[in-house]
Amino acid sequence: MRTWGRVVLGSVVLAAGCTTAAPSATPATTTAASPAVPAATGCASRVETGALPDWADEGFSNVPATIPHVFGAQGEIVAVLFAHPLVWERNDGINNKILWVSRPAPTPSDPTSAADLLITATLDGTDTRVTREVPGGPGPSIIDLPQAGCWHLDLRWSGRTDTMDLVYADGRTASGGS
Repeated sequence: MRTWGRVVLGSVVLAAGCTTAAPSATPATTTAASPAVPAATGCASRVETGALPDWADEGFSNVPATIPHVFGAQGEIVAVLFAHPLVWERNDGINNKILWVSRPAPTPSDPTSAADLLITATLDGTDTRVTREVPGGPGPSIIDLPQAGCWHLDLRWSGRTDTMDLVYADGRTASGGS
């Protein structure tokens, strides 16, 4: 295969990958969608296992240096994954606990904006969309989503926004995390 053909084929494969994610604390709305579950390997947001940035590790005293976390696309928020992998229909007794940590705002928050963290999650390749809310803004939450797959999260809090992708594995086939 010529180099040009490889470039085109590679672009097609990359474009077909998942570019979405999700979670939230208080279930709100669910819109039905196709039953297909997309592959969980093409999500854009990468699970990091290095140290948290200084702005996100305040208050942690016994957090492992390799705690899994995902940064928002704009770097305004980080999801610290106390359960990894995140799993749909967990049957291992572990919660999908996520600690949301917002980067300190360069200017004071808009006092008219809701402080709660509002998450709109869309399952890649479907019309399935759910909303979750973390009362009081970024902080601890249990984020369960209605099915396995790659979820795109639109995050809004205190007049700020960011996005990220999260993968939820199938609880019937995934081994539990902690």
